[in-house]
Amino acid sequence: MRVSFLLFDGFSNMVLSCLLEPLRAVRDRGQADLGWQIQTAGDTPVRSSSGLLVTPDPPCSGTIDVLIVVAGYGHRAHAEGSTRRQISDLTRRSLQIIGADTGPWILASAGLLDGQAATLHWSLLPEFAEAFPQVQVMPMGHVTTGRVWTCGGASDAFALMLALITQRFGKAEAFVASSMFMHDHQSPRADVPDDLLRVARAGSMRLRKVIDLMVETVDNPPSLSSLARKGGMSVSKLDRLFRVDTGMSPGAFFRMLRLARAQDLVSGTTLSLNDIALRCGYCDAAALSKSFRGVYGHPIGRARYSCTGNSSCDLK
Repeated sequence: MRVSFLLFDGFSNMVLSCLLEPLRAVRDRGQADLGWQIQTAGDTPVRSSSGLLVTPDPPCSGTIDVLIVVAGYGHRAHAEGSTRRQISDLTRRSLQIIGADTGPWILASAGLLDGQAATLHWSLLPEFAEAFPQVQVMPMGHVTTGRVWTCGGASDAFALMLALITQRFGKAEAFVASSMFMHDHQSPRADVPDDLLRVARAGSMRLRKVIDLMVETVDNPPSLSSLARKGGMSVSKLDRLFRVDTGMSPGAFFRMLRLARAQDLVSGTTLSLNDIALRCGYCDAAALSKSFRGVYGHPIGRARYSCTGNSSCDLK
């Protein structure tokens, strides 16, 4: 999936993070064909509302899977400014368009929301409705119908992005992406990476207890019946909870945790694959490699990469 962010002067860092970081979490979990680039109004550096200067990537050509327009202060001027031709070109080449914060105002000015339901930052809803009577203004956090999706501020942008990830990559990926924003300093085990702990804090209270048990026993996985018993429920109830909250069976989720732990060790240590396999509940490197390839479609050794400061990583 090819994503292009179009930023305007005065955009919110937090809104951008809530849109971009969930995508990064999905990419880092094996979606190698997911990528993005940053574009700016006029193809010149822009400053966020807090003064952060952002320099754009080279202009893109060809089809864009998802164009995300992020604006903040100054949206009225942006909508009437010299970037209309750029917006027209980008939206014409985009299969799906998202407007965030005050971005929907710019999209509405371009006629892209005529006859559609839309929303934007809550403080502008009355003015938005008056300025664009042809748009069905919805007093809600995000609207995800049709080709053009819209949302308000940071938390609404995050919810919209999870909806996009669910649509494109599945409910399980959205569940994991959502967990990256959860944090609890009470770690069941000191050697479990933070991303797994955040996963362990997501979902319903009864589910969290079972996931905590999974995280604690990554190196020696108990049976599902044992997990269900310790969680105070039947195996069938455990299965239903996992499928509702994560979109996968408890066994598949446990395997995901173990493979995530393995990927973390491969990318962050010099341990042998055999040692990593034992720490993640596999009998040997061959079993680990087979399981990893079955889920991600490529060898686990590819996780040994070095990341640059850019949005891409160079695999060793």
